[in-house]
Amino acid sequence: MAGAAPAAAAARFKLIFRVPPTHLAACKKAIFAAGAGRYPGPGNYTECCWTTLGTGQFRPGDAANPHIGKVGELEEVPEAQVETLCVGEDTIKKAVEALKTAHPYEEPSYEVFRLEDI
Repeated sequence: MAGAAPAAAAARFKLIFRVPPTHLAACKKAIFAAGAGRYPGPGNYTECCWTTLGTGQFRPGDAANPHIGKVGELEEVPEAQVETLCVGEDTIKKAVEALKTAHPYEEPSYEVFRLEDI
């Protein structure tokens, strides 16, 4: 008799976003509450991320309502970049939704990558 096939592992995603340092804690709290930053395994690690500081640049268009800067003017601002793991499609969708709600920008900058298990 053949053994049962192992359960398929949930898809894993990396969420990367940039945010002004003034809103860093609120955005991290929101994505972690949505399930981001949890590593599967016996260690039960939560709220895991990598944060770096850098400079963001943008020029708001005519119809923009910028949180920082003025329409038509080039703006450079300090920003934090956060990278975290999201396990499961439902988790990444909830984390992005939470990020958009907590983020102060009209158009938050974020990226989502599907990870491969090698």
